[in-house]
Amino acid sequence: MTLIITKEQKEQISRTFSQYAEGYDMTDPKIRLKAAHTYRVAALAQQIAETADPEYSGMAWLCGMLHDIGRFEQVRRYHTFIDAESVNHAEFGADLLFRDHLIDFFHPTLSDSDLRLLETSIRCHNMYQLPEGLSDLETRSCQILRDADKIDILRVICDTPLEDIYGVSTEALRTAPVSEAVKKCFYERTSVLRSLKRTPMDHLVGHICLIFDLAYPISREIIAEQGYLNTLLSYSSDNPDTRAWFRYMRSDIGPYKVLS
Repeated sequence: MTLIITKEQKEQISRTFSQYAEGYDMTDPKIRLKAAHTYRVAALAQQIAETADPEYSGMAWLCGMLHDIGRFEQVRRYHTFIDAESVNHAEFGADLLFRDHLIDFFHPTLSDSDLRLLETSIRCHNMYQLPEGLSDLETRSCQILRDADKIDILRVICDTPLEDIYGVSTEALRTAPVSEAVKKCFYERTSVLRSLKRTPMDHLVGHICLIFDLAYPISREIIAEQGYLNTLLSYSSDNPDTRAWFRYMRSDIGPYKVLS
């Protein structure tokens, strides 16, 4: 199945998204962050698809443009991006698009099969693991979107003060330990369940561990080119145990070893 999105359609969808985002408070840094994140994820998803599954690149771009549509209303209603304190933003966004028919404003002529694939990809993009029973096409669609999202999340973590991201003071951040359960995830090369994260440093290590869940070689190449992994691994803590742990992570994976 191939969804062709012309240059003109992309421009129209981008304008519609911009108009949608501007309906929210663009002076709020959370709103600005998610608007910028959206365009980057769409471009990354298309880039990954052009290497991994070229016929899918149009749908990949569209998935990226709409994957976080629920974030804007989440901030307006709940003033937070923390799903545990508000709503599951992926489910919320999918409901807005496909139950409240917001999708009609972006692409009113999608086929039923395209709609189902788009909805599945958006609903699954923030899951710890993909559900069983997905078709090969659904799995590829989800994996491309999830890779693109994770790549740009690393950029956000590098470009935004960690105190703002994790909602803690500088002192709390710089003195925080890393929990043994989170270290175990790193040892085992797995992503970190939200329920395991107890400290601010657990969240940072959890973001580093996102690299272990990347599905495509091109995604790992992009991570290496951007250099954000190396930046995260270079964090300097005031806690001696945490400093030792980050030295271990740097020596274990380095900026490129994990990508081989």
